[in-house]
Amino acid sequence: MARISGVTIPDNKQVQIALTYIYGVGPKTSELILTEANIEPTVRVKNLNDGEISRIQDIINAKFTIEGELQRVVTANIKRLRDINSYRGLRHKASLPSRGQRTRTNARTRRGKKMTVGGTARKAPSKT
Repeated sequence: MARISGVTIPDNKQVQIALTYIYGVGPKTSELILTEANIEPTVRVKNLNDGEISRIQDIINAKFTIEGELQRVVTANIKRLRDINSYRGLRHKASLPSRGQRTRTNARTRRGKKMTVGGTARKAPSKT
């Protein structure tokens, strides 16, 4: 298994797919990296030599923010929004969608498991 930027990428996948296992590298970025490194995108990771892997690593280090550094930047941006009490920051604080999606229905990923509010069930008639 090859390690690039501290991430072990799978051996049996094509390089263009395997690079997307790195946080911050998507399909387009992967394509740009491989074009600059002069590596065929369809070659398997196990067939890369050390020189090609080091070229990929050098390009990623020089041009892209990835993994831990990118996560720190994203977290800092969200913290800044929360600190200045912007609308988006308030939505992040409340664990609600921050980009205008509806919350009356859906939004389960952000809001969590459904909780029934008391007082909505119909009362059973009591025996007298």
